[in-house]
Amino acid sequence: MSYAARRTIRFELAITPLIVGILILSGFSTLPANAIPAFARKYSLPCSSCHEAWPKLNNFGQVFRDNGYQLGNDRDAPLTQGIAYWPITFRITPQWHRESNERVAVDNIPGDPASGQTEQRVTTRGFDISGVDIWTAGTLFKNVSFVILPSSDSTGQFHFESAWIRFDNLAGSRWLNFKLGKFELDNPISEKRILTLSDNGGFYQNYHFTPPGDTNTFTGIGNNQLGVELQGHSTNSYTRYSVALVTDSNGDVNLPEGNNYDVFANVSKAFELPHMGLHRFGVFSFMGASPTLSLTDTGQPIPGTGIGDKSFYRAGAYAINYVGKFDFSTVYMHGSDNVYLGTGTSANQNLPAGARSPAWNGSIVEAHYTYSTHLILITRYEGIRMSQQALASNPKTLGNIDAGTVGYRWYPFMNSRAGLAWHQEYSWVRSRDISPLTGRDAVGSSVFMGFDFAF
Repeated sequence: MSYAARRTIRFELAITPLIVGILILSGFSTLPANAIPAFARKYSLPCSSCHEAWPKLNNFGQVFRDNGYQLGNDRDAPLTQGIAYWPITFRITPQWHRESNERVAVDNIPGDPASGQTEQRVTTRGFDISGVDIWTAGTLFKNVSFVILPSSDSTGQFHFESAWIRFDNLAGSRWLNFKLGKFELDNPISEKRILTLSDNGGFYQNYHFTPPGDTNTFTGIGNNQLGVELQGHSTNSYTRYSVALVTDSNGDVNLPEGNNYDVFANVSKAFELPHMGLHRFGVFSFMGASPTLSLTDTGQPIPGTGIGDKSFYRAGAYAINYVGKFDFSTVYMHGSDNVYLGTGTSANQNLPAGARSPAWNGSIVEAHYTYSTHLILITRYEGIRMSQQALASNPKTLGNIDAGTVGYRWYPFMNSRAGLAWHQEYSWVRSRDISPLTGRDAVGSSVFMGFDFAF
């Protein structure tokens, strides 16, 4: 990294104490943190009942969610609420951010493709906004819960991030809960409740990894999927399971790929240790198939006619451990794609020489320090290592990833009407041997500062 780039980052990080100081002097309240608005208004519970730090759930919040957003009291049914009550939350994040990407292919003379190309660092910075989430959830009737979440990108283009209905406690058992619609898989660590927001750090690399040259249409267990889920849990949710059958559309509507179904499963067990906290251990897997070609009309693919399906899987184990105010999440993940997917070969074509099924191992190590209900410190490291390349001629390190994130969230207030978090984060990602012209490492970094608020 050049001296000028380092100087820029030092300046950008240095202005943070000034901004935070202005916020403090502006007289922000330091009232005890209360719940996310939609459910706080319904149950009059403090935020700390369900959240360690919004939007991260504690075990009580997990139990509440597992129970279908019900506490088992007379406030569960919507008919008991005042006619003015509307279970809805709006969330958006005004922000300043800086994105830097090394070794981007650019023309030697701007606007003249005949001048040849070189690799160059490209940096952008400025004020921006995120997309908006309009989240409503709750109960339609006793033991009938729902979520509707229209979500937009930063340009205002909407889609349905989640939309499902769930029938809870079937046959009077908390071990039988049936969900239908578009929903987040019961992942080891929820990506939809992630505490980091930047372009490089706002998702889990392991959840979305595909080796270079791989044409698998599945883009990761972090995406919400369309299907059905059978889920169950013990009274305190220390023991949990989830099995989901989902369409192989990668969460996209109107069946764009074909007619296959994929399966996700997760089982975990938690227990408490004296003077330490909760410790959860679990295993998970996702098994599916991806089309390698489609039926065509005059050479053009016909949507929804994917054929030549080839298999893939993701599987792993995880632990979430608490030691006082610290919590540590560790995930091991192994992935493999069929050789046809890994080499981008259609099922009706011959495989290239030296073709093999790509395989890799990944890890996530994330730690939080919850200083108080107003402040949480965040750090994360992710590593991905190819154990077998799709082509024997590929560099052994092709596609390997190292990623790191550090940051914090400070909550000036959170009450039953609204909540606000001041968020600052730095993240970086190094991908080995993938730069477009020289095949060197590609490095990207993000600096992010903004107000994350919900109403």
